[in-house]
Amino acid sequence: MISELPLITSDRLLLRAAIHEDIPQILKYFIYNKTYLTPFYPLWADGFFTEEYWQYQIENSFLEFINGQSLKLFIFTKKNPTVVIGTVNFSNFVRGAAHFCYVGYSLAESKQGKGYMTEGLKAANQYLFQELNFHRVMANYMPHNRRSGNVLKRLGFVIEGYARDYLLINGQWEDHIMTSLTNTNWQAPKF
Repeated sequence: MISELPLITSDRLLLRAAIHEDIPQILKYFIYNKTYLTPFYPLWADGFFTEEYWQYQIENSFLEFINGQSLKLFIFTKKNPTVVIGTVNFSNFVRGAAHFCYVGYSLAESKQGKGYMTEGLKAANQYLFQELNFHRVMANYMPHNRRSGNVLKRLGFVIEGYARDYLLINGQWEDHIMTSLTNTNWQAPKF
């Protein structure tokens, strides 16, 4: 069990779990980018755009991390470390014979095409592999979401398959291309 949330850095970015003081910026991120993100997201939960929702999410995310279930990060630039520009969420942690999880991510529309997602996801994957000792990270993307596919390809994710009607996105079952990245330096845990 881990009790300290990570601060992950790269050349231009900071990735960290949210704190209560971040709620106004989290809301701003999702409100400003709602139209852009909606085609790639499940239907927005009731209350998603409220402070109460995010107070609960922040507390729950901390508990999920210390209990070895997930790691939910927000992306900030080093030049403006209080403004949320994106998210990286590792979920469904499985240990035992598997040692894998899933990753999902988003980036502000205004920050597209600057290499931020590739840089942030690379740093987050390194943390997951080196510090949390995962063997495999899996990411799935819709075939028409070429930007997402290109990010994963640049980071070395390998296409493993095609799943029809895989995830319910924006109220519609969507096909997804399934990919994974394997940690070639994985070490068996010592008990």
